[in-house]
Amino acid sequence: MKFLIIIPTHNEENNILPCLESLKNQSFQDFVCVVVNDGSTDRTQQIIMNFELSTSNFQLLDLERSQHEPGAKVVRTFNKGLESVDWKSFDVICKYDADIVFPQNYLEKINQVFETNPKTGIASGLVYIRNYKQNPEIKNLRNPNENWADFSNKNQEWIFEDLSSKNHVRGPIKAYRKECFEDMNGLRAVLGWDNLDILLAKKSNWEVVTIKELWVKHLRPTAYKYKSQKAEKLGQYFYNIGLNLPLAMISSAKSSFKNRSVKEFFVTINSFLKQKEKRDLSKEEIQFIRNLRWKEFFRNFGL
Repeated sequence: MKFLIIIPTHNEENNILPCLESLKNQSFQDFVCVVVNDGSTDRTQQIIMNFELSTSNFQLLDLERSQHEPGAKVVRTFNKGLESVDWKSFDVICKYDADIVFPQNYLEKINQVFETNPKTGIASGLVYIRNYKQNPEIKNLRNPNENWADFSNKNQEWIFEDLSSKNHVRGPIKAYRKECFEDMNGLRAVLGWDNLDILLAKKSNWEVVTIKELWVKHLRPTAYKYKSQKAEKLGQYFYNIGLNLPLAMISSAKSSFKNRSVKEFFVTINSFLKQKEKRDLSKEEIQFIRNLRWKEFFRNFGL
């Protein structure tokens, strides 16, 4: 199968080279990688250009800096990369982040999943981050001699980034079968796009697969800049994926209980109720998502 990899990038001078080197060294090489530089103000563009000169299947697309919108911005940047090539001539469309380091067999394993199971629509490995709790001295430090290709993890320096279950394909490492991508009508430029895509894939009866023994290194924790806004963004996310108020309250209560914060529940619901923009979903899609969420809710109670 032939892969198209799109990497939206903004001010990633500390991370982009290990990411690109890890892709360059993949055992599976039937891919084209488009790095979309979204108006970086650091050395990102120069690093990509220097790297690109030595490779044949990497391309650079330069954009003027776009308006910052969590969730929406990265999808719009991704879509610019998609528009720059004949993406329908590829079998698999990948949206990867610029701060990810891949093991050498990553694309090979993803390709095997798509090849062996024709119902696989979305696939990935797992996302790991540095084990700061066990090794606090390494926080925010970068060893210039670190071997990024070493995934032995003998001392547990890297641990699972526990933001969702191990069955969930995370936003930084999405790979879509082209037919699934088309059925979903692409990615929606909204906060929560990386959960919405899974729901829409399921609507078209595609399977979502994570390879538990395959993992990548995530050089920065997800949404680390927005922790203080988490509850408010959660309300926006619940609205964007089509939930109604009862479902939003159930989901908010679950998150608040997990984080042991009653305040979070009220902030999330208040944010949900303030959303007035038209959802980027059809009535049919909204109804499917709500029915699926209710089924999952009742299933948890054995009903």
